[in-house]
Amino acid sequence: MKKAEVVFVPFPAEGHIVSALEFAKLLINRDNRLRITVLVIKFPHITETDVYTKSLPISDSLHIINLPECSLAPNTDQGPSMTALLEAQKPNVKQVVSNLITRSENGVLAAFVVDMFCTNMIDVAKEFSVPTLVFFTSGVAFLGLSFHLYTLRQRDNVYSTKLLQLTDLAVPSFANLVPTKALPSAVLSKEWESFMMGYWKGLKNADGFIVNSFEELESHAVHSISSDPGPAGLPIYPVGPILNLEPKTKGTVDSDDIIKWLDDQPASSVVFLCFGSMGSFDEDQVTQIACAIENSGARFIWSLRKPPPEGTMASPSDYPLFDLGSSLPEGFLERTAEIGRVVGWAPQVQILAHPAIGGFASHCGWNSVLESIYFGVPIAAWPLYAEQQTNAFELVCELKIGVEISLDYRAEFNGAPNYLVTADKIERGIRSVLDKDGDVRKKVKEMSEKSKKTLLEGGSSYAYLGRLVDYIMNQV
Repeated sequence: MKKAEVVFVPFPAEGHIVSALEFAKLLINRDNRLRITVLVIKFPHITETDVYTKSLPISDSLHIINLPECSLAPNTDQGPSMTALLEAQKPNVKQVVSNLITRSENGVLAAFVVDMFCTNMIDVAKEFSVPTLVFFTSGVAFLGLSFHLYTLRQRDNVYSTKLLQLTDLAVPSFANLVPTKALPSAVLSKEWESFMMGYWKGLKNADGFIVNSFEELESHAVHSISSDPGPAGLPIYPVGPILNLEPKTKGTVDSDDIIKWLDDQPASSVVFLCFGSMGSFDEDQVTQIACAIENSGARFIWSLRKPPPEGTMASPSDYPLFDLGSSLPEGFLERTAEIGRVVGWAPQVQILAHPAIGGFASHCGWNSVLESIYFGVPIAAWPLYAEQQTNAFELVCELKIGVEISLDYRAEFNGAPNYLVTADKIERGIRSVLDKDGDVRKKVKEMSEKSKKTLLEGGSSYAYLGRLVDYIMNQV
């Protein structure tokens, strides 16, 4: 039997590569006629991806190839250096795929699946005369926003300066007007204009989109894109939620201790504060969070990370245990010892899955959003960077399954935050997300049930996955 060879090119950041690898497993479990080769790009200063690629069960149907590292001149400007690195990998991808075809005795190259930031690899796929599907690691509404912003630039000359003069935008994939303050910083920045144009143009070159979301969650967005001939009538396949639910253990605090502590807490009583692999705050902001937690009197688990040295692109790290108190108001740890835990890295999936968790103060990264919905935990939204402001707006105002801490806070990788979020705002968010009788909690619980059913036979994501497999097999 001829196997359909599919080449995956994920973007080498934790949030992207994890869901891409989970999706690869989902595909081969669905149809044994598929064989997937994942090409892993190495970024300088990013090591998290190794953990996931090494833990994968390698089989005849799934294997990993690490591409040679490309050294580039150091560049602090993130967008251009990222583009240059991906461009430099094109010859390596071409070589590996050529070898793959030569060695493959009973397989036929059927398609490329590339990350939303790796659309330059569409050029390579064209050389092999196969279609490219973009694996979109954010939501359908955000995909629609990307199409719409590209159209505004091309058709109406609406650049960042003009966007900044507007209060809000009518975007087909959103039912409500989207405030400009909920748009990603890169869209509102002159420095990122050429990068964003290249990114949007790359999306337009795709033959279809695989989205880590599900129709029951984003029905308005799915229908708006499916019925709009604008994006070249491209098919979209919302096949999520694609989650890595395997517990991970690493860090300075034994995750078993956290879970044991949670075992002793009442149901839905604990707020979990965690801001992603790149999330950290300066000392002033940490003080405001600590005051809010203490004033709320809520039980809590707070994943507190140490900011990287100023001007670097490194990830936040854990404080040494002996030094944890120095970053917090004096006596905070002693006063809250009975009701909470301050930790470094935290096993997010295990914590969200625990019945004691009643709310999640989050940066609204899309993977975290999907995990929170899956486990039925309402989010208190506090976005930091990338498309998180848009995700936060969608959660709170569009889908009404989150509450607001701050929807327009921004803390980009190399810059200071746009303002200080005060303790009273944070406290209000904590109290609101823990409200056991609120509509938000009820809606999240309903969506949680749908998120678990959608990938089973009869669910919309199951059906979309079937259509996607048919599309790939038709290329053979």
